[in-house]
Amino acid sequence: MPMGMADVATVLYTKHLKYDPTWPEWPNRDRFILSAGHGSMLLYSLLYLTGYKNPTIDDIKNFRQLHQPCAGHPEFAELAGVEMTTGPLGQGLASSVGFALAERLSNARMGDVIDHHTYVICGDGCLMEGISHEAISMAGHLNLGKMIVLWDDNEICIDGSTSATVSDDQIARFSASGWHVQAINGHDVEEIDAAIEAAKNDDRPSMIACRTTIGYGAPNKQGTSGVHGAPLGEQEIEAVRKILNWPHAPFEIPDDILAAWRVAGKQSQELSENWKLAFDGLGNEVKADFNRRLNKELPTNLEDIVNTYKKDLAENPQKVATRKASLMALNVINPVVQETIGGSADLTGSNLTKSSGQKTITGSDFSGRYMYYGVREFGMSAFMNGLALHGEYIPYGGTFMVFTDYCRSAIRLSALMEQRVIYVMTHDSIGLGEDGPTHQPVEHLMSLRVMPNVAVYRPADAVETAESWLAAMQDTKRPSVLALTRQSTEPVRLTHTAENMVAKGGYELRCSDGVAKVTIIATGSEVELAVAARDTLQADGIPTRVVSMPSTDVFDDQPQDYKDEILGNTDINVSIEAGSCFGWERYVGRDGIIIGMDSFGASAPAEELYEHFGITADAIVTAVKNRL
Repeated sequence: MPMGMADVATVLYTKHLKYDPTWPEWPNRDRFILSAGHGSMLLYSLLYLTGYKNPTIDDIKNFRQLHQPCAGHPEFAELAGVEMTTGPLGQGLASSVGFALAERLSNARMGDVIDHHTYVICGDGCLMEGISHEAISMAGHLNLGKMIVLWDDNEICIDGSTSATVSDDQIARFSASGWHVQAINGHDVEEIDAAIEAAKNDDRPSMIACRTTIGYGAPNKQGTSGVHGAPLGEQEIEAVRKILNWPHAPFEIPDDILAAWRVAGKQSQELSENWKLAFDGLGNEVKADFNRRLNKELPTNLEDIVNTYKKDLAENPQKVATRKASLMALNVINPVVQETIGGSADLTGSNLTKSSGQKTITGSDFSGRYMYYGVREFGMSAFMNGLALHGEYIPYGGTFMVFTDYCRSAIRLSALMEQRVIYVMTHDSIGLGEDGPTHQPVEHLMSLRVMPNVAVYRPADAVETAESWLAAMQDTKRPSVLALTRQSTEPVRLTHTAENMVAKGGYELRCSDGVAKVTIIATGSEVELAVAARDTLQADGIPTRVVSMPSTDVFDDQPQDYKDEILGNTDINVSIEAGSCFGWERYVGRDGIIIGMDSFGASAPAEELYEHFGITADAIVTAVKNRL
C-alpha cells in the first residue's frame, strides 16, 4: 500500500493537506486518518519527509521493533501526526465520521476559526467491513462535506483478487448514501490534484476511487497479494530500483528531494500563524473555554453541583431504575459540562440518554448536543472515538448492555488510545425480564472488566449513579462503561458524604453489629439483596457487613492496604451479581461463596427470573448458614 498510494499521498501532503510540523497540535489542522493502517510506513515516511520532529530516520530503520515509535500499525500518541490508532479495518473510516462531526460542531460554536477537512485513506478491506456501511450512511445523512475519502482501489486483498470476495459497485454505493463520488487513475498526479480540489469544493462528503497498483514499481510482484505484507526480498528490491531509477543507498534521501519535501511541509505555516492571530482575537471567555476543553479539564464547579445533588438524593431517597438515575444525573451535569455530546443507537427512550433541553444535531444544524445514531452500535462507538480524539468533546452513547458485543472492537480502541468515551449500557442483567436471553447480558460485565484500561461501573442506586458519572468524566485516560438497570432499585446510600465513594471502586456500605463473620460483596441491583441478607443474618446472630463494589476495575487500582481493609478478614466472603460467576474468586477467595449464573437467561418477569436462578437474599442467607 505505501507504494501503491505514494502518488496520492504525495499530492495530498504537498498540495492540499493543511498541517504544520512545527505545531502538530494546531487545532485547525486538517486531520489525516490512515484507515488502511497496515500501510503505516506510508504515514511514517510522510511525517519524516515533511519535517516532523519524529520519526527520525533511525526510528524508521527500527520499523516494527520493540519500544520504537514506528509500530506495525499507527499508534496514537507514539508520533505527532498520527491522529488515531488504526489497524482494525473500517474503524479509521468510521472514526473519521466522528472527527468530521466534531469539526462541524466546533464550527457552529466558534465560527470559521475552526474550519478544516478530514481526509481518509481506506482500502478494499475497510469497505468490506460491515462498519463501513454504518459510517458511509451516517456521513451522508449528516452532510459532512468536510470529509474526503481516498479509496485505494487496487482490487487486491490478502486472499488474492477482490473478485473472489466482493463485486459491489462502490461508486453507486457511496452515491446512494448521498456522497460526491469520482473515479481516477491513482498514479496520475494531475487527476489526483483535480479530484481532491473538486471534492473540497463540494458540500457533500466525497469519495475518490483511486485505481492503483499495489506494490507499484515491483515488476514481478506488483498487482498481487504477495506484496500486501511480506518483504519484497533482495532480488525484487533490486528490480524496483532499476524500474524507478533509484540508485541511492537504503534510507538515503538526496538533499534536493528532501529539501523539496521540507518546503512542502512549511506550506501551511503562514495559515497556522494567522490562525493564532484570529484565535487571539476571540473573547477571553471563548478562548478559556476552548483551552479548558483541549486540556480535558472539567468546569471547576462541577463537583460542588454534583455534591449538592447527592445530598438532596440522600435526604429524599428515590426508588428508580439506575437508567432513570443516569438521566437524572445528566440533567444536572449537562448544563454545566457543555462539551458533552450524547446519543443513543435508536434506544433514546430506553437508554434515557437525552437530558432536558438537549438539542438534536442534524445535517443542517450542528448547534445541538444530541445524536440519534440509529441502529449503528458499532458505528456509534467508533464515531465517539473520533469525537473524543478531535479534542474538545466528551462523547457518551447508549445501547443495551448485551450489544456491547457489537461495540467491543471500538471500546477496545478507546482503551488503547486512552480516550474518555462513556458507554451508557442499560438493561444490564436478567432484570430486563421478558425480552429474554437474546437481550439478557450474562457474560458481558466480566468480559469488559477483563479488557485493559476500561472502567466498568455498575451502580446500585441514584447516588452511586451520580458518582459513577462524575468518576467517568474525571477519568481522562480511559473509557468508562456504565451498566444500568431497567428495573427500579432500592436506595442504599441513605447518608450523604461529599467523598465520591464510587471513585474508590468498592467501599463498606453497611458495617456489622459486632465482630464481622461474613462480608457480602455486591454490585448494582444486587446490592439491595445483600443489604436484606445482611439484616436477616444480623437478626440471627451472625455479624455481617456489606461491601458495594460498583467498579472492580477502579477498586483494583487502589492501594493494597485499602483493598485489604474493604475485603475484610471475615470467616466467609460472599459475592452476588446477576451475571457470570467467573472472576469473583479474586474477591471472595477459593473458599468463598459466589452467587451468580453461568447459563443464559430466560423470558419471564424479572422477579421470577431472580427466584428461578437463585439470585436472592434468601439464597445468600441459606448459603452462609450452610457454610457456617
